[in-house]
Amino acid sequence: MKPQTLKVLRNRLQMTQKQMADLLNVCSKTWQAWENGTNPMHIAFAKLLEQKVKNELLLPEVRIRSKCLKNKKIFSNYNQAQITKNAEDLAIITHRDVDQGIDSSQFTFIDLFAGIGGIRQSFEKHGGKCIFSSEIDPFAKFTYYTNFGDVPFGDITQISVDSIPKHDILCAGFPCQPFSHIGKREGFEHPTQGTMFYEIVRIIKDKKTPVLFLENVPGLINHDDGNTLQVIIETLQAMGYKVHHTVLDASHFGVPQKRKRFYLIAFLDHKVQFEFPKPPMISKDIGEVLETDVTGYSVSEHLQNSYLFKKDDGKPALVDKNSIGAIKTLVSTYHKIQRLTGTFVKDGETGVRLLTTNECKAIMGFPENFVIPVSRTQMYRQMGNSVVVPVVKKIAEQINLALKNAKHQ
Repeated sequence: MKPQTLKVLRNRLQMTQKQMADLLNVCSKTWQAWENGTNPMHIAFAKLLEQKVKNELLLPEVRIRSKCLKNKKIFSNYNQAQITKNAEDLAIITHRDVDQGIDSSQFTFIDLFAGIGGIRQSFEKHGGKCIFSSEIDPFAKFTYYTNFGDVPFGDITQISVDSIPKHDILCAGFPCQPFSHIGKREGFEHPTQGTMFYEIVRIIKDKKTPVLFLENVPGLINHDDGNTLQVIIETLQAMGYKVHHTVLDASHFGVPQKRKRFYLIAFLDHKVQFEFPKPPMISKDIGEVLETDVTGYSVSEHLQNSYLFKKDDGKPALVDKNSIGAIKTLVSTYHKIQRLTGTFVKDGETGVRLLTTNECKAIMGFPENFVIPVSRTQMYRQMGNSVVVPVVKKIAEQINLALKNAKHQ
């Protein structure tokens, strides 16, 4: 979208640059760069802006009369203060009756602690139908809505089990911060996130969910000398589940990132024969996914000299198009230069830059058409907290295969 077009649209809407920036959840400087022509607007933002502008230009009385249009406009005037309430309203609308008309050959699943939808992306590829989702972060909800058309419900602790439909598979990448080396490692003693596993128990106890898919950081295995994992397994076994668990590395599944994650699959039907996918050992070099001649992601020379190459606790890795192998795990704090010993690219205006949005998507295994409609800071957080899609796809494939085989026994 041309800079002059952006200015004309803003004037027609009688909005300030800050208001336009808030509409797309970007900082004011980003909008100014778009409007001034110093940095081109990404096509995803252009499409999002086009959709929002169409709603903004409708006459007020038309908006009120049309319930459908009002629902579509739920994220207009987007800001953090009101998005949660709006998202809850839209969630009720978009989840209504979604459990009707499902083909008998498919399976249904619910998506808890959904993030931006990496697990949903994976299970839908193997015949799954998502009939309920929950996520507390408003920015993740926005990305989820942009790509899947419905907004997850909010705080799972505040949702009655009566509001959750019966389902075949419960999927949950429950909060990894309490068990991560990067987090505070407080486990189940954490006042807000540590008890999230018991929210899962609350649901499966009521719904008698046949299959569970749980994902976490590998630190879960040794947390509290193994007691945390033991509690999880014993709790599920006491409820009648047959439990399988392992750790898989994403670098074995065709993405250029060394990222190990813990996976637990459980079945109420003990006759189901399940095996985790054998790593296909498909390797991809980081150089294969890097873009060239990138602008707007550069690290200033001041930050390079002050932080990147003068810290005693480690130095970042520098890669380029010729680099081979996989990079270290992409973390949610990637944008915080001062705390970073991660991966940078030899490119950009200053010779060193951050990974781009498209590069992060490739590193996490998201398709090119997956839209990230939030600020760059939020993008790094969302990617760093997400699952690696190809790994979960393979697990979903194995679950689906095991269920089909069990039906024919």
